[in-house]
Amino acid sequence: MSLINRKDLGLLAVRLGTGSVLAAHGSQKLFGWFGGAGIEGTAKGMEQMGFRPGRQSAIASGLGEVGGGVLLALGLATPMAGAAAAGAMAGAASVHVPSGFFAHQGGVEHPAFLGYVAASLGLAGPGRYSLDHFTSHKLDRPLFLLLAFTASAAAATAVVGRRTAALAAERLDADEDADADADGGRP
Repeated sequence: MSLINRKDLGLLAVRLGTGSVLAAHGSQKLFGWFGGAGIEGTAKGMEQMGFRPGRQSAIASGLGEVGGGVLLALGLATPMAGAAAAGAMAGAASVHVPSGFFAHQGGVEHPAFLGYVAASLGLAGPGRYSLDHFTSHKLDRPLFLLLAFTASAAAATAVVGRRTAALAAERLDADEDADADADGGRP
């Protein structure tokens, strides 16, 4: 039997690549690394995108990306890591959906793909070359998988729903202001 298993090696490569990209993006948000805005700039951006409160949204998004990414790369608590990263990417994808699919048009392609791969790794497991394997999969159990993905889906649904409601309220206010201006300020 070969000492190197191709599937486990493939999972390691996907975990390292995906985890690194996620962690880098989260580091931009949390720490301002790699040309990012840092927590204050990200918080302002989150507010403008309809995520309220902005600071808490920036922290949650950054932690989902950094934490999920690092844990995926290490292959530790893989179901929770995949679910956290997928949830963070669901929020990011909601911002990009109006621009269509392709990334070069500002579309959903990049966050959707990262979320899809993170979720897939959470479901598939980390493979032999991982800390989960080293720890006898203590944090990689079916119950953790169920709980992590249920919690992530519920949180992402709530966050995206709140954002959608906030943006709709802003549009309604803007429409009412425009109508009032058109009427010369008459009620």
